[in-house]
Amino acid sequence: MQNFCKYLLVSPAVCCAMLFVNTAAFAGETSATPEINQPQVLASPGTNTQITGQVTSVSQFSDVQPTDWAFQALQSLVERYGCIAGYPNSTYRGNRALTRYEFAAGLNACLDRVNELIATATGDLVNKQDLATLQKLQADFSAELATLRGRVDAVEAKTAELEANQFSTTTKLNAEVVIAIASVVSGNTVNGQEVNQNAVLADRVRLNLDTSFTGKDLLRTRLQATNLDPFSDTATFTPEGDFRFAGGNNSNGVVIDALLYQFPLGSKTGITLEANAGAIDDFTNTVNPYLDGDGGSGALSHFGTRNPIYYLANGTGIGIKHEFSDQLELSLGYLANDAANPQLGSGLFNGAYGTMAQLTVKPSNQITLGLTYLNAYNNTFFANGSGGSNNANNILQNASSNSYGIEASFQPSSKFVIGGWAGLTKARILSVTPGDADIWNYAVTLAFPDLGKTGNIAGIIVGMEPKVTSVSSSLSNAGINKDPDTSYHIEGFYQYKLSDNISITPGVIWLTAPDHNNQNDDIVIGTVRTTFTF
Repeated sequence: MQNFCKYLLVSPAVCCAMLFVNTAAFAGETSATPEINQPQVLASPGTNTQITGQVTSVSQFSDVQPTDWAFQALQSLVERYGCIAGYPNSTYRGNRALTRYEFAAGLNACLDRVNELIATATGDLVNKQDLATLQKLQADFSAELATLRGRVDAVEAKTAELEANQFSTTTKLNAEVVIAIASVVSGNTVNGQEVNQNAVLADRVRLNLDTSFTGKDLLRTRLQATNLDPFSDTATFTPEGDFRFAGGNNSNGVVIDALLYQFPLGSKTGITLEANAGAIDDFTNTVNPYLDGDGGSGALSHFGTRNPIYYLANGTGIGIKHEFSDQLELSLGYLANDAANPQLGSGLFNGAYGTMAQLTVKPSNQITLGLTYLNAYNNTFFANGSGGSNNANNILQNASSNSYGIEASFQPSSKFVIGGWAGLTKARILSVTPGDADIWNYAVTLAFPDLGKTGNIAGIIVGMEPKVTSVSSSLSNAGINKDPDTSYHIEGFYQYKLSDNISITPGVIWLTAPDHNNQNDDIVIGTVRTTFTF
């Protein structure tokens, strides 16, 4: 550096002035410029570049010694010109190399300081020799200084334009578009009906308006348009295997799909108010990392996304999450299906509802366990999209139920996660013929994050969708029986990240003995899901 100063015919005092520049904005590029009127100290890339205020004595720098060759120069700049700042840890870091742009920025800062001294009638503090040298440097670096000033002007103009045309100071927009080709590729009849194997091209479009008033809260308004009916209505005639991205065909009309407000209540507790289309995963860990998604990512099916008992609570209500520690979390929630309807048998408390509680335990960074309890009234798996047999859903249409679930996830490495769940729903039918029924479901899941490329995900789900395993004699006598056989849900997908905004996911769902009936043909459903996010 000393030789560099001699080459430029710069005195040590002026040369040291060039070391004010904060290179965090310059590291690896020359398109950014620091604030010219704020001299800053040189910083190493990757380090904390926060600076302190103006120092008044060179002794305030712990890494500057009187034996240093530039000590007197620094002392002069500090005490005569007042244009040296340091780091919070009282260091100066004066041994780093600098670019010509950094040099020009530092020179410009020093010139501004000198001009300030002259304007305030303290020009006698400025050495004539230094002034001459500074004038020569200003001429030599005129091109770089002009470039810096031009860039500052451009940044200021762009900032003003953004401020004038921004959508909102508190609201951000983000969107997701799902376009999928899907078809039943194997299977002829289910429950006496002919399976439809026509290929379809479907879409689902979501626009989220995320608003924050305090920086810690979230008001989300989600608009949605879709054109895909569940295959259970149009092709397979069983709730098993329905796609997660099938949102119910509204002919691509735009509707408010979700409306919620989340805010903290202290440092450990979060509150979620659900005004529309609320779901348990808004305030609860479903313990299925990488596979639990919104249909545009993660598993293809509702069943592969999470334990079906979670779907027995949805709609309007409140959710609470409290973290006792990093290892223990409690979630509580109440959601009503038809809260806006004042008619008898509806409303916030008199209609169908679901209430839940879950303890989530994390004994280590690799292991997560969930213990879930859910009480529901007149809620079905199928109506809320989680599948199961027609028989199981019919039983729950006029029933009060208590569900118990256990969920687990183990991630031995960053590239592999094994998980699963089991759920038992004990239903009490409240119709003319009362009785009891047990409904079981379970699954084992495998996830392979970053398979082949960072951001990719491969997943495998094998399990049994909700099945009626036993009924009381009163129901059996009334013709309500358990499911005769066992259907297995086997699902595999590979989500490939084409770019930060586009992913493509081919996948397949195989249902053996659909609707838990061996008389039905096995069904294979294939799809290619493309997701755009922006």
